[in-house]
Amino acid sequence: METKTLGNSDLRITPIGFGAWAIGGDWEFGWGAQDDRQSVAAIHRALELGMNWIDTAAAYGLGHSEEVVARALQGWRGQRPYVFTKCGRIWNAQGKVDYSLRRDSIRRECEASLRRLKTDLIDLYQIHWPAEDHAFGFANGRQGTLGRPVQC
Repeated sequence: METKTLGNSDLRITPIGFGAWAIGGDWEFGWGAQDDRQSVAAIHRALELGMNWIDTAAAYGLGHSEEVVARALQGWRGQRPYVFTKCGRIWNAQGKVDYSLRRDSIRRECEASLRRLKTDLIDLYQIHWPAEDHAFGFANGRQGTLGRPVQC
């Protein structure tokens, strides 16, 4: 499949990737119960067809989508696809989803995503539903960064 450079990055991505929102399963913003084995098989099929990136988010299934992506990657014998995930959507013990772009929250979210994804690399870390009225912990790069920003 043909690839194009993503923004000013060195990532060469296919025009279509695998979106992992639905595989999060049954949660507040979910699509209902999903069979994890079928989800892993769907990811493998997408990769077999030439897609080279998977987009997930910590909030999808309150972390479950990232865990399913990790299982799919562990069982995949081909070239590792790019893994994209997101921060900004957090949840409490009751599963109520909220929003935070505070520096300490972003770090916690990133570390938790790395653990769930069973990796030490997130290829693209995105803000989930950016909102101008929320404090952004890394505004203008003044408070540090998690990695090199990608502009599109």
